[in-house]
Amino acid sequence: MKFKDRLLQGTLVKRYKRFFIDIKYKNKVITAHCPNSGSMMGLLKTGNKVWFSKSDNPERKLKYTLEIIECKKKMIGVNTLLANKIVAEALYNKKITDLIRFDNIKAEVKFSKNTRFDFLISNQNEKCFLEVKNVTLSREEKISEFPDSITSRGTKHLKELINAKNKGYESYLFFLIQRDNSTFFKIADDIDKNYKIAFGEAIKAGVKILCYDCKLNNKEIIINKQIQYKKS
Repeated sequence: MKFKDRLLQGTLVKRYKRFFIDIKYKNKVITAHCPNSGSMMGLLKTGNKVWFSKSDNPERKLKYTLEIIECKKKMIGVNTLLANKIVAEALYNKKITDLIRFDNIKAEVKFSKNTRFDFLISNQNEKCFLEVKNVTLSREEKISEFPDSITSRGTKHLKELINAKNKGYESYLFFLIQRDNSTFFKIADDIDKNYKIAFGEAIKAGVKILCYDCKLNNKEIIINKQIQYKKS
């Protein structure tokens, strides 16, 4: 997924009110939209390099959007709104080995009264719901984790993926790791124990897990390679 324009670079000042972030850019402090509702644990050190985009929409109150943070000399994609675009591109380009058999791809498909899944992918014989989660947390070297804060929404999606499986659909949970220095992925059960329990129930029910990392720079973010899931 290519950015419309090359990203601008600044340094992080502070994040506040969840969706606001101050960035020092060209000797000025600007306020940008922070498109990530998680805690962004470990990424928000003042002085970290950041990359952000600029909107040409005159009606936007905040014309800048945070896209990438550098931590320990590694770039991490933090814009959760881009995760589905990155995965969709990989699906269309047959970059996800386990899913290349699916030719039809639909985004944001309603499953139940209160649930939409990110994708419904299908072929002549199978229909599969695919839910995508963006991963930024890494507390141990070469290990990425999810979630970085309590996620009741994520737990609900797990239960709905189980329901979809019970109704005859294939169900996949896709963890998109927007960094390229991970060897393993695991669930952060100390952060959200309810999510860990629901995750275990989903595995037992036959929901399948996929984890991929990304290559990223100030021009694009693309899916890179599959990462091994490590049981906690």
